[in-house]
Amino acid sequence: MSVNIIDLVKNYLSPSVVSQAATHLGESEAGVSKAISAFLPILVGSVADKATSPGLLGQLKGLASGGILSNLTSSITGNDSVVSGITSSLFGNKISGIASSISNFAGIKESSAHSLLGLTSAATLGTIGKYATENNLNESEFSNLLSTQKNWVSNLLPAGLSLGALGLGGIFSGLGDKAESVKETVTDKIEDLKHAFSSSEGKTNKPGTSYTPPNPKNTGSSVWKWLLPLILLGLVVWFIWKQCTPPNKGEIDQAITNSVNKVADKIDSATAVIKETTSIDLNGIQLKGYKGGMEEKMVEFLKSGKYATTDNEALKSTWYSFDHISFVIGKADQLEAGSEEQIQNIATILKAYPDVKIKIGGYTDKTGNEENNLRLSQARADFIKAELTKLGVGDQIVGAEGYGSKFATTDASASNEERAVDRVMKIRFAK
Repeated sequence: MSVNIIDLVKNYLSPSVVSQAATHLGESEAGVSKAISAFLPILVGSVADKATSPGLLGQLKGLASGGILSNLTSSITGNDSVVSGITSSLFGNKISGIASSISNFAGIKESSAHSLLGLTSAATLGTIGKYATENNLNESEFSNLLSTQKNWVSNLLPAGLSLGALGLGGIFSGLGDKAESVKETVTDKIEDLKHAFSSSEGKTNKPGTSYTPPNPKNTGSSVWKWLLPLILLGLVVWFIWKQCTPPNKGEIDQAITNSVNKVADKIDSATAVIKETTSIDLNGIQLKGYKGGMEEKMVEFLKSGKYATTDNEALKSTWYSFDHISFVIGKADQLEAGSEEQIQNIATILKAYPDVKIKIGGYTDKTGNEENNLRLSQARADFIKAELTKLGVGDQIVGAEGYGSKFATTDASASNEERAVDRVMKIRFAK
């Protein structure tokens, strides 16, 4: 199984480190987190390009053995000469340009971006050195490890961040001849999406069906919230490719073709799974939810009367997944806009059935440190419980438990989109 170094680094750039950095720099935690998320793929990709540089492996192992990962916040000042030296060798005179781009991208001061480059560099270089030391990697194995990171890096470069103008080499360059083809493909896909949405908005109910036209507040905004990054990713990739000169036309053309197909497939898949909203009758109360989604299934079960005749052991086998809740990345106490509506729906259902009890479960994918996964999933389950308690149904919650990646089914080497199926919050009925 291939290792995703970026995920390993994230284990050290915890919410507490982000919070400390934000306080020290006088920036928002959201801005700091956004800057770090941008620096990570740039750093890992640049180290990958320099993997064969003489002495680099020894330097990274030395950083790890020196305990740099145990005191990351001190690296915000940029006083570590070894880290600064390696970073300079990676980027040369482009450091200021990179910091400026990240500053604009994350909405933070340029001086803060320089400090966060130091922090993220220390975490990245220390993590790679620690992994190389623990696995006793030689120069060849070290180079092979880093060569496997390029796909991860290209997938995780944030949408909306343009690096082409910075002249970064390696993974950020060499993709030029098919720029217009990429642009045309992405543009066509956007037009297809527009047509799909305009067609759905014009639908009317057919006799004998329960179809309800999508509510823009409930569907459009939430759909575009996750479709838009895919589209922007395609446009950013085109922009980067447009500015670069291909070193090997045949290989580059094939790489572009493959990447274009992947972007197109992602948008096609996203279009195919746009969910239909419907009105759910809760004993005279009308709830808005997805057809076949969490609320509809829970209400259907309760109306059937099966809750009263099913024991707790049998209830354990059926969990209902939240399908309209998203946490801010790396946060356990902050939801994306619009997520509160589904929590309100669950509270309304419980109030309509005051004798019903539930249990909340939190889950993660297989990436990262399992101890951290357990902690994050538990914190998120506790957060959902707290929100429902505020809405007056706390007495109907018998527990909230984080399971980490215990029940994850998707391999850690899979794409971020594929692993999303394991990063969920769920509810089951209980006694």
